[in-house]
Amino acid sequence: MHLSPRGGGDRTVFLFDRRREQADPDEKVLSYGKNNYRGFRSAVCQAFGISSDENFVITTTNRKEITEDNFKELVQDGVTLYLLQSVDQTLLSATKERIDFLPHYDTLVKSGMYEYYASEGQNPLPFALAELIDNSLSATARNTDIRSIQIKLLFDDSNGKPAVAVIDNGRGMTSKQLNNWAVYRLSKFTRQGDFESDHSGYVRPLPVPRSLNSDISYFGVGGKQAVFFVGQSARMISKPADSQDVHELVLSKEDFEKKEKNKEAIYCGFIRNRKPSDSTHITNDDERFLHNLILEERDKESFTAVIITGVQPDHMQYLKNYFHLWTRQLAHIYHYYIHGPKGNETNAVTKGVSPFNNIDIEISMFEKGKVPKIINLREIKDDMQTLYINTAADSFEFKALVDGDGIVEGIIRYHPFLYDKETFPDDPCFPRLNDDDEDDDCLIIEKGARGKRPIFECFWNGRLIPYTTVEDFDWCAPPKKRGLAPIECYNRISGTLFTNDKFQVSTNKLTFMDLELKLKDKNTLFTRIFNGQEQRMKIDREFALWLKDCHEKYDKQIKFTVFKGITTRTDLPSKRMQSPWAIYSSIEWDGKTFKTGQLVKTFFSLTYYNLCEPQALYAEMKTVPISKLDRTVSDKAVKKYIEDEMARLPDKLSVTWPEGDELFPNETRLAGTPIGALRIEILNKKGEAMQKLPGTSHGGSKKLLVELKVILHSPAGNKEIISHISQHGGKWPYWFKKMENLQKLGNYTLKLQVVLNESNADTYAGRPLPSKTFKFTIVEGKAEKFSVGLLELPFRVGVPFNIPLELQDEFGHATQLTNDIKPILEASGLTLQYEELTAGANCIIKGVTAKGCVNSCQGKNFNLKVTLPGLKEDTQIFKIRLQPGPPYQLKVKPDSEILKIENGTAFPFQVEVLDESGNITAQPKLIVHCKFLGASNLPVYSVDCSNAGTNILTGPVIHVLNIKKDQMLKARIEIPSCKDVPPVEKMIKLLPSSHVARLQVLSMNGQKAIQIKHQDEINWVAGDIMHNLIFQMYDEGEREIHITPAMAEKIKVNWTPKINREQLMQGLLPDVKVPTSVKDVRYCLISYLDDHVSLESAFTIRPLPDEPKHIKCKLEGSNTLQLGEDLQGEIDVMITDQYGNQVQTVTSACTSYLGVAGPGLDKSNLQITWQESTFTMKVKGIRFKPCALGSKELCFAWREFSDFLRVNLTAGSPAKLQIMDWPELEKPVAVINGRELLKPLVVQLCDQWGNPSPEPNVKISLTKSSNLKIVPSNHQHRTDENGRANLGVISIHAPRGEHTLQLRASYNKIALECPVITFNVLPDPDKPIRLNVKYDKNASFPAGGTFPDFMVSVLSEDDNIIRNINPARISMKMWKGQGSGNRIPTDVSHQNIFKLDIKMDKVIPERVGTYSIQFTFAMDKTNMLSSDQIIVEVVPNDPVRLLPDSLPATPAVSNVRTVTSRTLVKDLCLHIMDEYNNHTGVDLIGRVIAKIKSPNEDDTEIPQFQGKISSIEFPFDRGSAEINLVLAENSPGRDSTEYILVFEPDLPALKKPLEPYRLSFMFYNDFKKQQQMATLTRERDQLSQSIGVYRNWFDTTNQLVNEMRCQVKEAETREIHLRNELRKHQIELPQTNTYVDSLIKQKMLDQDGLMKQPRRTCTLPNYPKGNQDILGKIAHLAQIEDNEAAKVISWHLASDMDCVVTLTTEAARSIFDETQGRQQVLPLDSIYKKTLPDWNRPLPHLRNGKICFRPVGNPVFARDLLTFPDNVEHCQTVFGMLLGDTIIIDNLDAANHYRKEVVKITHCPTLLTREGDRIRSNGKFGGLQNKAPPMDKLRGMVFGAPVPKLYSAFTGQIDLLQQYRAAVVKLDDVNKDLDLHLRSLNTPEMLKKKQELAEQEKSLMLIEQKLGMLLY
Repeated sequence: MHLSPRGGGDRTVFLFDRRREQADPDEKVLSYGKNNYRGFRSAVCQAFGISSDENFVITTTNRKEITEDNFKELVQDGVTLYLLQSVDQTLLSATKERIDFLPHYDTLVKSGMYEYYASEGQNPLPFALAELIDNSLSATARNTDIRSIQIKLLFDDSNGKPAVAVIDNGRGMTSKQLNNWAVYRLSKFTRQGDFESDHSGYVRPLPVPRSLNSDISYFGVGGKQAVFFVGQSARMISKPADSQDVHELVLSKEDFEKKEKNKEAIYCGFIRNRKPSDSTHITNDDERFLHNLILEERDKESFTAVIITGVQPDHMQYLKNYFHLWTRQLAHIYHYYIHGPKGNETNAVTKGVSPFNNIDIEISMFEKGKVPKIINLREIKDDMQTLYINTAADSFEFKALVDGDGIVEGIIRYHPFLYDKETFPDDPCFPRLNDDDEDDDCLIIEKGARGKRPIFECFWNGRLIPYTTVEDFDWCAPPKKRGLAPIECYNRISGTLFTNDKFQVSTNKLTFMDLELKLKDKNTLFTRIFNGQEQRMKIDREFALWLKDCHEKYDKQIKFTVFKGITTRTDLPSKRMQSPWAIYSSIEWDGKTFKTGQLVKTFFSLTYYNLCEPQALYAEMKTVPISKLDRTVSDKAVKKYIEDEMARLPDKLSVTWPEGDELFPNETRLAGTPIGALRIEILNKKGEAMQKLPGTSHGGSKKLLVELKVILHSPAGNKEIISHISQHGGKWPYWFKKMENLQKLGNYTLKLQVVLNESNADTYAGRPLPSKTFKFTIVEGKAEKFSVGLLELPFRVGVPFNIPLELQDEFGHATQLTNDIKPILEASGLTLQYEELTAGANCIIKGVTAKGCVNSCQGKNFNLKVTLPGLKEDTQIFKIRLQPGPPYQLKVKPDSEILKIENGTAFPFQVEVLDESGNITAQPKLIVHCKFLGASNLPVYSVDCSNAGTNILTGPVIHVLNIKKDQMLKARIEIPSCKDVPPVEKMIKLLPSSHVARLQVLSMNGQKAIQIKHQDEINWVAGDIMHNLIFQMYDEGEREIHITPAMAEKIKVNWTPKINREQLMQGLLPDVKVPTSVKDVRYCLISYLDDHVSLESAFTIRPLPDEPKHIKCKLEGSNTLQLGEDLQGEIDVMITDQYGNQVQTVTSACTSYLGVAGPGLDKSNLQITWQESTFTMKVKGIRFKPCALGSKELCFAWREFSDFLRVNLTAGSPAKLQIMDWPELEKPVAVINGRELLKPLVVQLCDQWGNPSPEPNVKISLTKSSNLKIVPSNHQHRTDENGRANLGVISIHAPRGEHTLQLRASYNKIALECPVITFNVLPDPDKPIRLNVKYDKNASFPAGGTFPDFMVSVLSEDDNIIRNINPARISMKMWKGQGSGNRIPTDVSHQNIFKLDIKMDKVIPERVGTYSIQFTFAMDKTNMLSSDQIIVEVVPNDPVRLLPDSLPATPAVSNVRTVTSRTLVKDLCLHIMDEYNNHTGVDLIGRVIAKIKSPNEDDTEIPQFQGKISSIEFPFDRGSAEINLVLAENSPGRDSTEYILVFEPDLPALKKPLEPYRLSFMFYNDFKKQQQMATLTRERDQLSQSIGVYRNWFDTTNQLVNEMRCQVKEAETREIHLRNELRKHQIELPQTNTYVDSLIKQKMLDQDGLMKQPRRTCTLPNYPKGNQDILGKIAHLAQIEDNEAAKVISWHLASDMDCVVTLTTEAARSIFDETQGRQQVLPLDSIYKKTLPDWNRPLPHLRNGKICFRPVGNPVFARDLLTFPDNVEHCQTVFGMLLGDTIIIDNLDAANHYRKEVVKITHCPTLLTREGDRIRSNGKFGGLQNKAPPMDKLRGMVFGAPVPKLYSAFTGQIDLLQQYRAAVVKLDDVNKDLDLHLRSLNTPEMLKKKQELAEQEKSLMLIEQKLGMLLY
């Protein structure tokens, strides 16, 4: 039913009211569009008629309560909700929840994967059930007790139609998770987004052995496929552990088809939510069995049940008929989950406790009228893995790493051959071949025990993937060559691979996708696992050795007796197999004995053991397999068979040539001559033709064949080139066809041989069968063709070469020329010639030369045609590359004989090296040189033409000095390395250079030009401009050069950046500006720079002064003068021109024109004088009259010119001393002893007029009484540059009472007037002065125990205990020994001092002795307060073990005569030790029994002590026993064996036995060996000790590295946490301390600025807190934010504001006495607290939670407006008593209205208005006494305003920033420390230590190997 129309943005919600049983059972549909919980709840109340004050909750079907916080998340469109009284209420009736389960998009993207159950010859039903078991295993993975999985086959018709139920006790599913289960392909990886996971978020499990992590419910596919493969409908019932409800979902094929037919949404449905054991909804008789299943829900905390109905009939028949088969398959699939990582070891003596023993998979089948079949998969003993495990004799474990985190564990098992049969178990899926299928007539090597089965089965996350197997790996496959073990051993192994989930499997978990490819990848690394440890060895070698060891240890077949020796069998073809062979006289088999010389009968078998028989039966020594022995035949039958067989055997051959071409013996034939057809008959001794051997019991009438062989006898050996076998056809004889393919040269033999059919044996019964041979020879024919032989490279133009020819007959045999032939050579583009053709065995065309154009240095390809006229194949064409010939001539360009160049330039020649055909040629080291002749210092050119044969020949420029006219030179070009190549000469005419060679500068004065030479100096008027500068340039031949634009660009001047290029082209230079100051000299430079020359010319201009234009005043000395004194400095007045240059043409008469003026200037002492030496006027006697201090301006005037000078007028000489910003000094200043003053003490020097005098370094001293101490103790100070001295914030240390402090100062030995300060000193209640320690002084201190409790108190100056002390500041120090006083003795090293945190359990030292304990309190970072030392005596703890003083070396003894060699221990003193090796048990008396034991319990040969005794007793007294032990002479014992010497203490007084002391020793039967072993034992002990020290050091180093890494991790976590906290405050910052510091500084400035803002404060002075029981004055205890409320409450409490509140009456009395009763006080312990108001009491108009009337004016309790900075609880007591229930309201009218209404129901308290009116509790108001005055009239007695809230925000941010900065600094420090430490690990010293450790370990291993003890 819909409750409201649905808008466009509304969401639809389905609601069930289950608060009460009588509620409406149907759902209600609510459409709601807003987005807040409060409105939604109101809509629900309105829809169901629920009052707003009724308590109920709205929850999801998963019982999550809807709140304001999660409303948007949980209340989605289409959600189903409950209305309940509480979240855990039982569901009173069932509900239905709508769900959608559209298939996930992976249905499309992964649809190409191999989907479901391909049968592969097997019924896939067990694998479908396995999918459901997978889900159950995953669901129960977190169970701590039994993991129960039940499969019930309900085939009892009386309870309904057949069904299959899978039930587990796992964690169950919520309704949302059940909805997710229904979504196809919603894997665990895609459930983490918008879906709620049925596994509560996937987290990859930790690695476990065999990957048995139960993480096998993966893809969201298998469960749905499985249920619809088994049946037509599935009912999912589930209950999670923390839920009250059971959720039920039904999916059926019928329902899907119905929805499709009705065009409804197919993937929509309902989840029924009900209470447990409620089956009222089951009404169909076909599902009657569900009542019993649902009834079982009652006692289950959580579960999931999958009920499949509509089971396919063929599936049901299979489940019934093959119950044992498919349960066996399931046991195989989950073998390792059921039995653990080692599997079902039924033969194991003891089974280890496995975490998988709690998995119970039980299968039961119920049929009508039959006893139920119930089986637990753990009880199945014949699954394949169980058979593999229990038939294996040994195993080989290995591990493979694939792609980083892909892990494969593997195990290979060996199944030996035992007594005529293989123990490899049979698999019904791979049956073995029957022996009946084999042919008994022939010997075939027996097939392997494994057959065609692959080696490895594959398990994924511990679960079998049935359709994927791995045949083998390279290292475990049968080798191509003979290996260490026989080839049949490779067929006796089985294997199992265990992978983790990094390998992809198909969604139905039947096949791996790429396991075998990844494992067989070359990058996959295999390692062997031996004793649980990985071994990095060659896996193939390790496996071969293991397989060989298994074969030798475990394979057994027949018992051989009476060994005769070793022999070699030459009858075997393989030499490696010929020896060694063992010879035995007999064997025992099946109870029978077979001996040498016995006649036997054999038959076919596949066993490989062999027996050699005598030469009686077959006329030869024949070897047959032992398995062929017929163990039932008699000797007589064997003898008769031999006699009959010998009578009928073939004797000779008859050969005829029916078609001619007869072959005669020793005939010579040409190659290719045919041999005619042959007809052959086999004759016996009677001449009878026969075609087969006579039939016997052995031979079985075998056919005879005739074999024809043609054998070529070559130097390399005989080679069979033709072999045919002919059989008799019955109607035709033995026949061979004509042979026409005999072409090879050599000697031949044609052999005809009678052989046996099939075996092709040419002997029978030890006798050869008939044969016949023909010998002949084949030679070569005449030449018919030829080929070109191997040519010698390279081919060059004009260089002769040879062409070898190979002549052949028609069959390719090498032959010779028989007639005279002239070869013809042809090649396009070449001229070819040759010298001669040599005939004979080696035919060669000699002296062939080729000439022609090849166009390139690399050469050119030509087809060379050779023709030999007269041959059948007379022509051969082959390709040659013809390269240029050797250098023949030089070609130089340009071609002209005389070449012209300018002086200073280089000339390039184009040179080419040519061969005799004009081709450019090249060869190594082909260097062309050019030498110039005709002048000195000419360059030599050279160029390399080795690569291309041509190049540009050039080099440095040709430069001849002082050339004024043309000059002739000669150039000679040649190749020095080729003397045969003629040189080339060229003539060169060298011309003078036309480039610029000289620069000249001139100045035009009218028509006259004056030359300015280089570095000339010119005088000119300052500030004027120098015009008419010109320049000229000349070349090398003194010819003036016309200036071109390009040349003008290269001319530069230094006096101006801008140059007019047009004027430069005319020879004009820019005008020069003369400097304005006579001190400035201008340096002018003109430069010209091009590629050939660099020229410059320079001159200097010196300025001269101009006419007078200004005066200039300059003060010599300081410009500061004191009031009343003359200016110490003198003022110079100078006359200058317009540029400030001094004019030196004036005289002394000018002083009369100078005047001086200024404000307050006293001219009485003014003097003006003339200075002839400097041409200046000097002014003296400047002073001022008393006036305002500061800057004063003086005016100086001369004629019409003036100038101004400013001086600074300062205060006069110091006359008195004043204290700055200090209260009235007439009253004493209250100060707590040891505390600092509230503000610094600052004094100021002043002159007689009161002006601050900035006189520095004036000494100021402090004079005080002797009992007054001030800190800092510096009693003398000096004033600064401002005349001020900051004495700092001093702290006062003095007895209680008044004390004075006198300031003294003097200036120029005159005492100044100074003030006096009076202090009233009070004791400091927070200053610790001593520590008080209490503990149980009668307690005992056993070593290693726990100290008793120490009560440490810190006392203040007033002898009271200081509370709220941080315990972390108190520490306990302990050291061994006894000190004096409160200081730690100096002779105690730092290592012997232990600092213990008193918060931790304090452990007593482990060594006995006297210890000192001292407690310290850290007052600050440097000052410590120590207690008196406590002396304790640590005694031994309880006796634990027996030990010597020092561990002796391992003894090595022998049983020889010498006593020293038999001495085990000498003078060994054993003591009783406690747990920490302290001597104890001094009072114990008993004995020590010495015995010798063997590490091997089965060893009975134990050495004995002297006297042939096995044990010796020694007396034990006063805690020790002295031991001397000697072995007996010729004592028993195994040589080179380690025994243990055991010392067992027998002490009757001890209730708990002590640990015996064990000492290992080596026993030897040989004295010399004992001495050697003793030496080795000592060396081993020394090395073991040294290695232990090294390892401890390295372990400590590694531990330090790990701790540093942990510190780095913690620092990183801390930094990230603080950064995230700052982000919450909208502070983003980089990881730089500079930015953080600036931000902290800015925040502090903002905070200070906030604090400096005007804020209401209480100016009433507070009473000093000289005692911790003093809280302070009432005006300072509270703060009020609202100004109006603060005013009226302060006025209301005006009489109490000055009252001092104390905790105790004693403190109040003390204040009363100190102030002579003037100070009012209030002790809190005198207040009757039961009458105090309840601070949580509501206002009077609220009674019992209801509003009696609507008040106006915003009433509020006055106490609620107060905030308390400190002591909140005490302040609530004070103000609760003072204010009571006083109420603050807006105005008087609202107050009267409120009182009038309140008195109707209860008493009305005092009312205060924000306007300042008061209505007393008795109702009286009006008058001045009930009206608050203005704020300023309260004289500061007003409550202060609290700190702004923004201030607290700044404080928090500053604190976070400071923490963050400290975290960043710490992170940087720990990273640096870690990096430094890691670098130190790779230092040469560290590497040397590691090398020393490795060498010592290697030495130790060698010594232990020598000792026969391999410890590693």
